[in-house]
Amino acid sequence: MHIATTLPRIATFQDSFTDEIVGLILHIQNDESKVGISIEDQPELLDIDRYFIAKGGGFWIALDAEDRVVGTIALQIETATVAVLKKFFVSAAWRGAGMGCASRLYDTLLAHARLKGIETILLDTPSVSTRSHAFYRRQGFRQIAAGELPVKYAYPDRDSLLFRLDLA
Repeated sequence: MHIATTLPRIATFQDSFTDEIVGLILHIQNDESKVGISIEDQPELLDIDRYFIAKGGGFWIALDAEDRVVGTIALQIETATVAVLKKFFVSAAWRGAGMGCASRLYDTLLAHARLKGIETILLDTPSVSTRSHAFYRRQGFRQIAAGELPVKYAYPDRDSLLFRLDLA
């Protein structure tokens, strides 16, 4: 197991990292979490510029000292004030307090959201991802019902929980 000796470097998405990003996300979704989501279920991963960046959102990666992708996070803009946190994944070796990966990715997304005037961030996460739920709650997200979503957006429903964060 890799032991991190330095904080990961956060970088904006570049096409050259697509294969590593897809590999990391599919591994966590299917090998670790067993949620059964294919690349066909998430076409946005093969066109990150169109789905996230072109609309004013963003996609960031965490890189280790050897420039390997160890984490991802994305912001999908839905309206002038509402966005969705997407594709938040961290490699097992980089999870946990003190590793700096999840918090640095999240802080980068939050700063971008505030810069863009986003007031509400939504997210969906599989019900089995209890560690993620704890992280989101620590950040101030509150769980909501589907009927409470201020906008409708597509997500692969794997017995998903929905969360909302109001920045104002």
